[in-house]
Amino acid sequence: MADLTIYEKSICTTCRSLSALLDARGIDADRVQYHVDGIDEATIRELLAKAEIGPRDALRVRDPLVAELGLLEGMGVGDDELIALMARHPVLLQRPIVVRGDRAVLARPVERVLELLDD
Repeated sequence: MADLTIYEKSICTTCRSLSALLDARGIDADRVQYHVDGIDEATIRELLAKAEIGPRDALRVRDPLVAELGLLEGMGVGDDELIALMARHPVLLQRPIVVRGDRAVLARPVERVLELLDD
């Protein structure tokens, strides 16, 4: 079936919900604990390109670090700087991101993963 890779945080409620949805369908996935293992800028750029979203779309805006680093809208932080900060502080990157081949989705809500499975 689907060859999926999930960039997740295992204690994240949304990530656990995604796992339950995939388990119910009998779908296995490789899992990347990017907040533990780290994630580099090139990988972030690749994920964003595959998902066809920008770095602001993948920013965890409710994380306190966003305000602390001045990343809220209108604060003059460009995409390259935002991606660099996400690599330095993986908590800033929204999760889960699911990849299948040359496509990806930010699985919020988790049912968005179905877009990758329906091909």
